[in-house]
Amino acid sequence: MNQAREAFQRAAKQLPKGGPGGGGGGSAILGMAQSLGILGAVGYTGYHSVYTVEGGHRAVVWNRWSGLTDKVEGEGLKFRIPFWEYPHICDIRTRPRNVQSLTGSKDLQMVNITLRILTKPQPLELPAIFRKLGPDFDDKVLPSIVNEVLKAVVAKFNASDLIEKREEVSANIREQLAARAALFHIELDDVSITHLNFSREYSAAVEAKQVAQQDSEKAKFIVDKALQEKKSIVIRAEGEAQSARLISAAIKDDPGFLQMRRIAAAKEIAETVSQSTNKVYLSADTLLLNLLDDSSTPPAKKGGGNKRGGPPRVSAAGGQGRWANWTLKGAAATPAND
Repeated sequence: MNQAREAFQRAAKQLPKGGPGGGGGGSAILGMAQSLGILGAVGYTGYHSVYTVEGGHRAVVWNRWSGLTDKVEGEGLKFRIPFWEYPHICDIRTRPRNVQSLTGSKDLQMVNITLRILTKPQPLELPAIFRKLGPDFDDKVLPSIVNEVLKAVVAKFNASDLIEKREEVSANIREQLAARAALFHIELDDVSITHLNFSREYSAAVEAKQVAQQDSEKAKFIVDKALQEKKSIVIRAEGEAQSARLISAAIKDDPGFLQMRRIAAAKEIAETVSQSTNKVYLSADTLLLNLLDDSSTPPAKKGGGNKRGGPPRVSAAGGQGRWANWTLKGAAATPAND
């Protein structure tokens, strides 16, 4: 504690004493303060004498004498008079905006449309925009003119045309909206309909109409199918009748035609039976193997028939026998004796 007191006393002795010959130290401190003040004022003034306009922006300058000037400053480093001129930086890049509107169509159907627009201010007209609308010009102008143009254009089309002629509707909206926005010095880059929705009742009616149309198409298809089936039956019957007439004519012209058909049928049955691996016992009449009918065979002697009064017995080899025993070995069918 004593050491600190002694150090303070030594520092106090080194300070210049006041009096007639001791005012030099106070003047030096005052001069230093004045220098620091001047330096600070110069630095502050120099800092506020320049400003930077970044890319995609423009600046309009307001001064205390004439107000907002008509000159638009471009990009880069700019100079101004501190405390006299005040620059306002404005973004001139394209900006998107979604506007939703509920409007009525030509056939009095309510339509909910969402429109996406790309707009930007006209750079040379920034002073006029700032004078009339201010920096938030898009919030003041776009909602009102977009809703008005949408209602005017949609009212010219029916609800179904809004879907079928979507490109035409979008072109009309863009043309009228660009004309309205130009009055406020706003450029319109693009307009697109991003959402189109109808009322719940209209959507249900459209769906019911589509279902009814599909049912009608289905009924028409069933009718056409029935007509085609009827025509096919008629054509098939005519073909069968023509085939019967041709067969009848062939039998009349050539009595051996029927015998040839029987031989072909017997051949087909024999091939089918021969392809089986089982032993089969079948009647020769069933197999159509008794190819010699009554008209081609000599008349039997009296009492030469079956004692039981049945039909004559015919074997596969042409002999007498009631049944033909066929043993299937491999792919060949061999008759077995009774």
